[in-house]
Amino acid sequence: MNNPKEELVLATMFCQHYQIEYSFISSLEESGLVELIIVNDQQFIPSGQLQQLEKIIRLHQELDINIYGLEVIVHMLQRMEQMQQELSVLKSRLSFYEE
Repeated sequence: MNNPKEELVLATMFCQHYQIEYSFISSLEESGLVELIIVNDQQFIPSGQLQQLEKIIRLHQELDINIYGLEVIVHMLQRMEQMQQELSVLKSRLSFYEE
C-alpha cells in the first residue's frame, strides 16, 4: 500500500501542528481511517494520507463528528469517487459508440 520512497510525517509533530490529541489519531488508526507506520518505535503518517487526514480533522473539529460518523462519511466519499470514475469510463465508452 505504501510507497517505500514516500515521505513520512512524525505523528506527534502532526498532532502538535493541528492541536489535536494523539489519541484521536490512534482512534482513526483503530477504525482503519489512517495507517500509521512504525519506525524505530515512533509512529509516522505517510504523506499521501495527509490531505485525507486534514479533511477528517476538519469534519471532526468544525462539525463535531465522532469517529463512527467519520467512518461513514469517509466510506461514502470513497464510494462516490469510485462511482464517478465508473461513470467517466462508461461515458467514454458511450461516446466511442456514438461516433
